[in-house]
Amino acid sequence: MTVTHELFTGGFWRDPYPAYTELRDAAPVYRTEQAGTTVWVLSRYVDVRAALADPRLSKDARYLLPPEQRAATASPSVEMMVLMDPPDHTRLRRLVSRVFTARRMEGLRPRVRQLSHELVDALPRTGRVDILREYAFLLPVLVICELLGVPAEDRDDFAAWSNVVVDDSTRDESMEAMGKLQVYLSELIEAKRTQPDDALISALISDSDEDKLSRSELVAMSVMLLIAGHETTINLIGNGLLALLTHPEQLAQVRENPDLMPAAVEEFLRWDSPVHSLSTFYTTEDVEYSGGRIPGGSVVRLSLAAANRDPDRFPDAEELRFDRVESGHLAFSHGLHYCLGAQLARVEGQEAIQTLIAAKPGLALAVPSDELIYRHSQVVRGLKELPVTFGT
Repeated sequence: MTVTHELFTGGFWRDPYPAYTELRDAAPVYRTEQAGTTVWVLSRYVDVRAALADPRLSKDARYLLPPEQRAATASPSVEMMVLMDPPDHTRLRRLVSRVFTARRMEGLRPRVRQLSHELVDALPRTGRVDILREYAFLLPVLVICELLGVPAEDRDDFAAWSNVVVDDSTRDESMEAMGKLQVYLSELIEAKRTQPDDALISALISDSDEDKLSRSELVAMSVMLLIAGHETTINLIGNGLLALLTHPEQLAQVRENPDLMPAAVEEFLRWDSPVHSLSTFYTTEDVEYSGGRIPGGSVVRLSLAAANRDPDRFPDAEELRFDRVESGHLAFSHGLHYCLGAQLARVEGQEAIQTLIAAKPGLALAVPSDELIYRHSQVVRGLKELPVTFGT
């Protein structure tokens, strides 16, 4: 079917939600071409949630091959958990879940709060400030690097490599940055073996179980935790702040009642999801969603952002509301790929946004919202900058 809105290119990234409304209504199982590959896009909540738990959708690209070639082709040598199926995914998730617990993440709240206050205190008192670069970018970098055990002097390089990997960079640029990340983390892991600390990498190395992570698995896991814990949280904070600055009634609500902040963060996650779509899935056989058939051996992309604005799941889905009784947004995915760092992202989003709006009562956008520019890839979408003023 022909769709009237521009999709996945150009002006789409400024405001993709009208296009998603059209997809949900008219083409919920949509076939498109991306970089010379046929991709099927699911946009309805019921379909995306079902697909996230559907064992017929695999992360193994061998399903793109004809059946007679599939068995003879070696499994991809990718050891990043989010790119795996069970039982490999199950094993890695079990190992890392022992140290990446919700309790451990919640235990970081006092430190996240302290860092938020320190960063706010360091902001200029007057003039125009890019709050994304000077605040929303810095807090997740500090937190994830402390969590992993990355030395302070290496954090700028660490963050820069992560940005290139996630941004809409060229393949060569992305591969170069990924290579630098992997080399750095491999060397850091070896250093932690001889000089362990109480950070997450050391905890993963010292797991007492006989079935430990291999060196290459440790590197892949660290890369995944960095990108997931850094990039997506920047977008959560930035998108959340923009939502408040363009919705003064809601901003007044959370200023008057800070206890609303947890609900507000859940709504930011739903309303403008920092992870826009999940990485590629492959159909192991023919599947059907909303009456649309997708052949086996196809590439499928699941739009979390479109699903989270589906009015069939969330009444008045286009409205930003902190009093919603409907739960179940898919910003952290669902099923076996549910985000390990969901609780940490919530902690950082709550503390960062609450600290800033409390400290800066005159906080306001420095430019019209329609002049803001977005950085994006097929996975994430967030602001390039967020210019603000603090008033008098």
